[in-house]
Amino acid sequence: MIDRLSDELLSGLSRAVADQTGLHFSRERWPDLERGLCSAAGKLGYPDVESCARRLVSIPLTRQETEILAGELTVGETYFFREKKSFEILSDQILPEIMRLRRNTDRRLRIWSAGCCTGEEPYSIAILLDRIVPDLRQWQVTILGTDINPHFLKKASAGIYGEWSFRNSPFWLKERYFKQVDANHYEILPSIRERVVFSYLNLAEDGYPSLATNTNAMDMIFCRNVLMYFSPEKARHAVHHFHRSLMQNGWLMVSPTETSGELFARFGSVQFDGITFYRKGESSSFTTTPPLIMSEPVVGWNEANQAVALPSPVDFKPAPSVSLPEPMVEMPLSGRTPYEEALALFSQGNYEQAARKLEAEGDSSPAAAEKAGLRARICANLGDLDQARSWAEKALGADKLNAGLHYLSAIILEEQGMTEEAFVALKKTLYLDPNFVLAHYSLGNCALRQRKLKEAERHFTNTRTLLASYQPNEILPQSDGLVAGRLREMVESAMAMEKAA
Repeated sequence: MIDRLSDELLSGLSRAVADQTGLHFSRERWPDLERGLCSAAGKLGYPDVESCARRLVSIPLTRQETEILAGELTVGETYFFREKKSFEILSDQILPEIMRLRRNTDRRLRIWSAGCCTGEEPYSIAILLDRIVPDLRQWQVTILGTDINPHFLKKASAGIYGEWSFRNSPFWLKERYFKQVDANHYEILPSIRERVVFSYLNLAEDGYPSLATNTNAMDMIFCRNVLMYFSPEKARHAVHHFHRSLMQNGWLMVSPTETSGELFARFGSVQFDGITFYRKGESSSFTTTPPLIMSEPVVGWNEANQAVALPSPVDFKPAPSVSLPEPMVEMPLSGRTPYEEALALFSQGNYEQAARKLEAEGDSSPAAAEKAGLRARICANLGDLDQARSWAEKALGADKLNAGLHYLSAIILEEQGMTEEAFVALKKTLYLDPNFVLAHYSLGNCALRQRKLKEAERHFTNTRTLLASYQPNEILPQSDGLVAGRLREMVESAMAMEKAA
């Protein structure tokens, strides 16, 4: 039995945890915070909870402290196809719309499970796509799962689950998509596991969208049962960056308990049988959209596990919402070039305005390579990868020895599913600059996805070695604001997942 912490100390601890993890413990939840700290104190190397608390409120948390606290203060409470109605809406209405529009163009789909916990949600999405899209192999699909808890990510990467993860899930799930490994555990099939990429990300602190973390140009973001634990400030931070990470008309899914007209005011709200989804774009665009039917039938399932054609989508009927203007852009200082103005607009997420600024000036030298490179990044964040690749090639044509442009080209190629070409571009990056830390990290991720574990470990080790020369808060080149300390955490998480693979 321990002496209870003072209110003053608990208040300071609550602020420290909220500032660095986003997790909000109101006064009513201070007992939960204290219990979590009791469990974490020994793991953090402190003899008692009070000395641990005083240390945490006086000095910023280290990576290890953040991970241990996240493990004790977050609850891995999830299961496959949680909130079944949301998945029905996804399969019956939202996915048919997106795939009809993309079927004759780039056949590309990008989905992010933010705060993915132990992986049941992103795997559920992958399984849903496998069941309802008959030509899925002809699509370039990205399913990204991120979390702040490295232990959750390690379990997600391993893909082995107990009976509790299957509660309330369809009866066919284990038989069709899992292999039994012992009396009480099941391993997800490799064909599904390879479709999901897991990565460490702190929603409360990190910058996104970012090519470096693959959080750009998303069609859908799932962030369910996460924001309810955030402080209001950190929740606004996350929602603002989700808005930037989504394509125009992209979807944000939160849990029913997290809906808020104020928090999601920049989104249009769309009602489906009493469930609210949020969409980036003008709310008027929903009322005039005709029923969207895929050119090829979508196959679903009924309770008897029989294949059935899904019903045609109905018109969207949005609930009243408030549309806020785009953030005000600070007027450029005297002497600032159009390229610098465009770069400032890009950093604020105003991609269309940045593109118009560059178009007005043209692409003549000087700075032709920089302008083309920025155009490539703008197109990538708008989801137009063909144009992004074209601009990256133009940039390289103007400056063939620029390692950063080779890296940019590699990231775009990787998003297009051109893994071998991306690998070659990353090798060129390192030939020109052997210390280009993000290129080493990207090569490690490429190798990890291909299950080349020794090669992945070598690249991650190189990344970690190079990061030793950076200060934790130093922004890395070509990273969209990613700092060295955060990349170090991402590397540690990736190496842990590599061992679990």
